[in-house]
Parts: sequence; structure tokens; C-alpha cells
Amino acid sequence: MLIRTRGIRLRTRSNRLRPLRSFVFAAVAALAAVLVTPAGAQAAHVRESQPVYSYENAIREAVWVDTGLDGDGDGKSDRVAVDIVRPREPAQQGRKIPVIMDASPYYSCCGRGNESQLKTYDANGDVVQMPLFYDNYFVPRGYAFVGVDLAGTNRSDGCVDVGGRSDVQSAKAVIDWLNGRARAYTTRTGSERATAGWTNGRTGMIGKSWDGTIANGVAATGVAGLKTIVPISAISSWYDYYFAKGAPLYDGGPADLAGYVESPDAQAHCAAVQQKLVAGSPRTGDWTNLWTERDYVRQAGNVRASVFVVHGMQDLNVRTKNFGQWWDALAAHGVERKIWLSQTSHVDPFDYRRGDWVATLHQWFDHYLLGYDNGVERRPMADIERHPDQWSTDRVWPPAGTATTVVNPVSGPAPGVGGLALSPAPAGTTSAFTDNPAQDETSWAAQIDKSTPDKAGFTTQPLTKDLRVSGSSKVTVTATPTTSSAHLSAVLVDLGPDTIRNYAGAGEGILTGTDRTCWGESTAGDSSCFLTTSADKKDVGYTVFSRGWADLGHYASATKGVPLTPGKPYTITLDLAATDHVVPAGHRLALIVAGTDNGLINPPTSTPTLTVDLARTAAKVPFVGGPWAFARATSGTHPQLGAGSSLTPKGVPVPRMTQRLPGDLRR
Repeated sequence: MLIRTRGIRLRTRSNRLRPLRSFVFAAVAALAAVLVTPAGAQAAHVRESQPVYSYENAIREAVWVDTGLDGDGDGKSDRVAVDIVRPREPAQQGRKIPVIMDASPYYSCCGRGNESQLKTYDANGDVVQMPLFYDNYFVPRGYAFVGVDLAGTNRSDGCVDVGGRSDVQSAKAVIDWLNGRARAYTTRTGSERATAGWTNGRTGMIGKSWDGTIANGVAATGVAGLKTIVPISAISSWYDYYFAKGAPLYDGGPADLAGYVESPDAQAHCAAVQQKLVAGSPRTGDWTNLWTERDYVRQAGNVRASVFVVHGMQDLNVRTKNFGQWWDALAAHGVERKIWLSQTSHVDPFDYRRGDWVATLHQWFDHYLLGYDNGVERRPMADIERHPDQWSTDRVWPPAGTATTVVNPVSGPAPGVGGLALSPAPAGTTSAFTDNPAQDETSWAAQIDKSTPDKAGFTTQPLTKDLRVSGSSKVTVTATPTTSSAHLSAVLVDLGPDTIRNYAGAGEGILTGTDRTCWGESTAGDSSCFLTTSADKKDVGYTVFSRGWADLGHYASATKGVPLTPGKPYTITLDLAATDHVVPAGHRLALIVAGTDNGLINPPTSTPTLTVDLARTAAKVPFVGGPWAFARATSGTHPQLGAGSSLTPKGVPVPRMTQRLPGDLRR
């Protein structure tokens, strides 16, 4: 289930951040430039905002924005609480400033960041501590920071509807208010109006997990004034948080999550909303109108903001299908975008790449909110962590030349042990396994070369060249069950020794130290200094790098499952998680097909044996270099390619196919 203290779960680069004291020497000159240079001219010459404003004397205030909704049914429009920290000097100078916003349900229940920080308030109800470093760092540089309590949480009216209309409207209404299109008040129940004459309305949203999810949802409305979003480990479709083509990923559902973050007022008045959440999310895994409302991917064509996606490639909380399908939809609509992919699970980049993260985020907001021509949008689109703290870049992502390649499982020397080839297996070739809910992807991978009853594994021989997978894969399986229900899992594995981040450890890939580093200015009630972190490393003999699941009963429709007829074959396609992984020369690539992936999906109501028709089972994998790259890396290691292949000038056989465009891996 959602909600950990660092996340949603229950249960550039050359410009390193300079020491803060070095800014003092530039402050006077920078302040003079700010005062005498018109904003438009400034954008053409200034490449980096400087900390020239006082954080100690910043204005701290609260307003309540009218959402226009009545989620709690009390006959009054819900108001959401908005805590604001903004520099005092620009208003005195008649200058308007942009806004960085984090809309969250966690400000009072669970906290934000690695240290689970909560909002704190003074006797007047104005914010004293704003979680995370955003206000400490950006307010002195001429930004306002706005922390929004989602409806039904902390000091806001209304009810939590977990990614639905009320959640999204909580933040959208604030952007409308910042642009003069909505009303706000100085108190929760009073009539005194509050205006936002201090801002130019240009807003950037940021946040991790549920917070970043709201940024995706608001961007999908196309609201005017939202210039950029930075969703970190964020959901793009709430169905894909709870289910994978009918297979349940978690016990419980949205109602449980809402109950965890609700304010006492919401707990007392939101029973009807809770009931709707339960009714709209049946554990059958069937698609309902509730999921349609919470599917932002379908609305990607409305996005007008730039998008800086950040995700852990081993995120087993918000599975990486969420960023993969969002990225592909944004690419299809020509949205300006950037991406960072780490080896961590559900972790904020502030806790695995702190200096580069702050510097890059600074440049990103300077460009999209202040209009500075600092070149950040012309830098490599993708940063990818290859090994702990070792990063590579790509001009575009997925890289040019990435093409979907059909890879086929073929039978091998023993039952459940086979190979991978570009040619399909002969008709009638099968492999069988029995679902064992006590086993998982790691136990399958550890016994990949053994004939075990709970999985079917297919591997290449040791690769002769590196082979890179970049994007989202699909595995189509034709299987005959012995019972009326069955779940399927498919995983891609890099078989070979490596040192990786310990993404399954308590820190999800990081270790928290005892020293602190400071990022911005501090007050007595809000420190800019945070505990240091380092990579939690683990030596492994194999790495599962992409996975997908499905309920076989959803073979005919992703929206509705049906009971299976024992002895009848069914074909279903599993969507594997988006990733970017290099299987190095000397390692082997493996595809495993099995039943319940313990800890990642729930088991079916029966314990089926499934017979897989290998001739009608295949994986579509986005290799950089396409079939040619796979053929070269596996040259001489598996059966001939067969009829329909053609020889390249170098003599490497490659099936004829249409090469895909970068960033478009939806097939």
C-alpha cells in the first residue's frame, strides 16, 4: 500500500552548486541588475538567479482558495489552504515574481522528504517550517514558494478523492487564483478577500509521489499559467498504481489511502466519498469510471507545460509503467521534456544526486519561470544512472536508432529451460509451470538454469557485445490454464555479476548519514541543512530490470475480466515496466514467464498449472540498434534467424522491419 515517510506508500551538470557564502560577493552587483534592468532585457543577459533577497524577512502568509467544489456536501464551496513564503523586497520594488508550488496531502500526516518534515505554524497561523529545501533555496532568488494542502487534508476543506477531480482542482484553483481567475480569502471561513498582485502568475509545480502525481493531473487540464512541472516518482494513471491488466498490485485501494491522509474534519464528513472510492475500485481489477477520471495519460494532449520527469528504474511502489506511458504520450504530443532515471526505488533525487539536482533544478526553473536563456533546454534530454553514482547522458530518449525487436522463447535442454532467438519456436513447442505464490522474480532468476516447476526461463548465451534496452517492452503469452483463474508475470533479467544500488533495502537505494549540508538560507524555525546520504550498494549475480503482470482472465479486454475455461488456450499481452538498462558483453539476457510474483502482485483464487505455447509467445523489446544490435550481440549463440531475414553489409542477419522513431515505443 502507499505512504512511507519518503513517499506515497503505506506499509547543468558542469555547474555544480557553489558554496552559499560565495554568493555574498555577487549579491550587490546582482541586486543592482535586478533593480535597474527590465525583466525582458534581464532574461537575455542573466544566466542564473542569485540569492539577493532576505529569507529571514520573507513574507509568510496563508490564504484559502475557493475550489468551486463541495466535496464534503456541507452546502458551501470548499476552500483549500495555501501557505506562502515569498521575498518581501520585490513587492516593495513593484516587481512581480513567479511561483514554485508543491501540492501535497502529506503536510500534516506523514511529512515530506527523507526526514519526514511537517509544516509548522506560528501563533498567527502562518507557516514557520515549510518542508524540503525549495523555499530556503529559491525564495532568496526571487521566487515565491507555495505549499498547498489538498482538499480534505491538514487545514483544507473538502474530501480526499485520491487523484480525482477534487485532488486536481485543489491545485488548479490555486494557479487560477495566482492568475486572477479564482477567489481566495484571508481565513478559512471569513469573507475578506486575498489577492495575488505580487505574482506574475507563472507557476512551476514539483513534488514526489502523490505530490508529483497531482502535478501530472493539473498539467493534463491545460491550465493557463502552469509553465513547467517536475513530477518525481509520480503516477500517470491511478489504475496502474493498483492493478496491472487486472492483476492486483496491492491489497486495499484508494479509500484506504484517503483514510490515512484525511484531516479530522474530513474523517467526520466524507463517508460518502469513501463509499464512492470503494465502489469505484473493485478488487476484480476491472476498469471503471473512477479510473478513467484518474487517467492523466488520456489527457496528455492538453499539456502545455514543459515536463521534467524523474523516476527510479527500480521503483516498486509507483511502478515505472507510470513514467513510461506518460513519457510516450508527451512525446506523441510534442511536449518539451527532460528525464532523469536512477537505480533507486522510490527516492527523491535530492537524496541520491544532491549537488547536481539542485543545480539542474535551479537552471530549469530559471529558464521556464524567469525566462533566462541558460541553455538548459538544449542540454541532453536524459540522464541515466548506470552504476551507483555513475551517470550517462543521451541527447534524446529513447536514443536515436531504438527499435522494437521481436524476441522469441525457444525450447532448450530441459523443461522450463530454453533460449531466446529472432526466429519463433516451431509449432507445437510448449513449456509448463505451476503457479507458486511463495516464489518471486529473484528466486526465479537465481534458478534460471535449473528446471524448476514454478517458472519457464529463456536465456541467450553470453553476449559478445553490450546490448541496451531503452523504453517499454511487451510480452505476449499464449497459455492454457488448468483452473478458472490465473495470473502471469514476465520479467527481463541481466544474468551476470554487478554492483547495484540496494533498491530493495530499507533505504530503497540510499544510506542516510549523520552530517548535514545546507541548501539555501535558514531561520530559527526552518533549517536549510539536511542529513547527507550515500549510495547503498549491493553485489549481485543477476539484476531484474523490467517486469510486468496480468490477470489471464483479462485476455479479451483490459477493462473487464472473465472466468477461464480450463484446458482452453488464451493469449494476453503484458506491459513491462519502462527502463534503460545495458546488458554488458559477457552477461546473458533472460526472459522469465511465471505465475504470481510474490510481494509484487497478489495470487489468483486458484493454483493453476499453465502450459505456454512457445510458437505463439514473444517479447517486443526496444533495443538500441534494433534487431541488428540483438543479432550482433548474440552472433553465433543461438539458432539461425530463418526465412524472412536479410543480410546487412556486415553480414549480420536482421529481420526486415520498420524502425521506430525515438520516444515512440507504444506498440
